[in-house]
Amino acid sequence: MKLKSIVGLVVVATLVLGWVLFNSNEPSTEQSKEAVQSYQLSNGMKILVIENHRAPIVVSQVWYKVGASYEHDGITGVSHVLEHMMFKGTEKHPAGEFSDIVAANGGEENAFTGQDYTAYFQKIANDRLELCLEMEADRMRNLVFEEKEFLKEIEVVKEERRLRTDDKPTALTYERFNAVAYTNSPYRRPIIGWMEDLDTLTVEDAREWYQTWYAPNNATLVIAGDVEADDVYRLAKQYFGQLSTSKIPELKPRHEAKQYGTQRLTVEVPAKIPYLIMGYKVPVLTPAVVDGEEEWEMYALEVLAGVLDGGSSARFSKNLVRGQEIANSASASYGMSARHDTLFTLSAVPNDGVDIDVLEFALREEVDTIKSRLPDDDELNRVKAQVVAAQVYQQDSTFYQAMEVGMLDTIGLPWQIKDAYVEKILAVTADQVQQVANKYLIDERLTVAVLNPLPIENGAKVTPVAGVNHGR
Repeated sequence: MKLKSIVGLVVVATLVLGWVLFNSNEPSTEQSKEAVQSYQLSNGMKILVIENHRAPIVVSQVWYKVGASYEHDGITGVSHVLEHMMFKGTEKHPAGEFSDIVAANGGEENAFTGQDYTAYFQKIANDRLELCLEMEADRMRNLVFEEKEFLKEIEVVKEERRLRTDDKPTALTYERFNAVAYTNSPYRRPIIGWMEDLDTLTVEDAREWYQTWYAPNNATLVIAGDVEADDVYRLAKQYFGQLSTSKIPELKPRHEAKQYGTQRLTVEVPAKIPYLIMGYKVPVLTPAVVDGEEEWEMYALEVLAGVLDGGSSARFSKNLVRGQEIANSASASYGMSARHDTLFTLSAVPNDGVDIDVLEFALREEVDTIKSRLPDDDELNRVKAQVVAAQVYQQDSTFYQAMEVGMLDTIGLPWQIKDAYVEKILAVTADQVQQVANKYLIDERLTVAVLNPLPIENGAKVTPVAGVNHGR
């Protein structure tokens, strides 16, 4: 990030922070209209509405409390496969018709599967909302499972896995890294599923998964845009209110088993460059933690990730990429919103001629520096400015507003915590950043994965590094 960008972020953050403080006692009409209004149908389905009257559009999202972390060995990938099957039609709307109708009305639609949720969405003109709700309600309980459609779709998913994981050395390494880093956490299983499980998955597996988890009492409808909340509730009641419920299994609490020392693995596949991943087990926000004595730790971990990797002024870029020139790229990542404990992850690609052990030592050295010497005010101010600016820009997106609320609600967190995010990030101190580094970034919580490139045969293709998208 260039200096001008940093200055711009600081200016934006300062202006926004001042605006927030000035208006904290008397919310504006605009703020009030964008407050989340909550309803619940008699069958248990939640309705969350965000009125945003800036443009005549609406985002409709249906969130199901089920994803890869709900699966068990032998059926991994079933949540993602079912996401595909949800576009294969009902008796009322045959395969492909749902998408065709949305497109014919000028809208967009898709879906995505995560570890803790599966969600379906449409972006469309506000006078077409009823159309989307009618079709979503129909496929919530009336999906048709045809063997030939399932067999066709399972092959699509397998090919998706080959393209996005098996043929991408870095993605394959990251998948195996997760499988080793977690001992008994459900996050050790890939969202797309193991190929061996996809080979044996049946249409009955998908049907049973659907009948168990896809029900109004396991779903949240989130609507954001140019709507009136009471009108949304009326439509939701009309289309979803009469749907039958399902007996949702009661899940036992899952706690990751204690780790004894650093865990290591090496992945050897044909590739052009080596790759290093280091992951430390860290906590996430849970309903029990919110507003508790240790809640600040999660916000401090977010700031710590920003100190290490928050643009060109961050430590990894400044010291390892440009300074010592030993890394082609280096990053740090952490997400506090999940159902189970997660990983604080460091990853890097070495420059030509740099040994992977040297790169690991350099990453460790950056962490150790924070443990022994407090981050300075300039660093913290930079990170906080970026956080505030990002939140401001994201609120311009109606889709993001809906997704933020839907994700928090689906993983069991009160959606209201989104409103305190910036305030709690701004409250993080240098001492707190140092404390979480000393507490969590230790060898007893560490897993290290190395991609060791094998020679690439003549004519063989190696897909370049790219992000993973679990949607259709």
